[in-house]
Amino acid sequence: MYVPGPFQPDLATIRTLIDSHATGQLITATADGPLATLVPWVHHDDDTEYGRLLGHLARGNDHWSTPHLGDALVVMSGPQGYISPSWYAAKREHGRVVPTWNKMELQLRGEFIVHDDVTWVRHLVSDLTARHESHREMPWSLDDAPSEFIDAQLRAIVGIEVRIASVNASVKMSQNRPHSDIPGIIEGLRSDDRPDLAQLVDDINAHRTTP
Repeated sequence: MYVPGPFQPDLATIRTLIDSHATGQLITATADGPLATLVPWVHHDDDTEYGRLLGHLARGNDHWSTPHLGDALVVMSGPQGYISPSWYAAKREHGRVVPTWNKMELQLRGEFIVHDDVTWVRHLVSDLTARHESHREMPWSLDDAPSEFIDAQLRAIVGIEVRIASVNASVKMSQNRPHSDIPGIIEGLRSDDRPDLAQLVDDINAHRTTP
């Protein structure tokens, strides 16, 4: 992935980004071409630089059982959107501006491992559920459903793991624009009903050291 210098996050930011992404496209190469499946992931830290991604696939999905070539690729995408040149102060100053697209993307590569093990899958589903239920006043857990029902559901899925060996990350939030252009970008995004992207542009550019 091509990542210009201003958009390259540091290691701490990369790890935070991996933690914050709930899903990512699992892509593997096979003799018959690439396979891709959107997977909800849990990121586990370990003694490696980037940790591991844990997830599951439906047993009926051939992705897990099809022999793959080399490492897996997981692509995670964050908020993204169009940036109008009309928002730049530079448009009024000299007019030498063009549209662009702000985006956040992670590409993670690593060994792909299948866990056809109901105990492993149960732990994974418990962790995944806890991640998304923890903010609720009465979080749901596997114990809230009949055990025989949960057992049948777990047998219908297969656990997967990607041991992350390398990461390419790009966080493009107008860091290459002069500081004088940033307020107009934030205002423009808010007027386009993109407060999420406006907040990212604000946060990231508030801490940058370049002009």
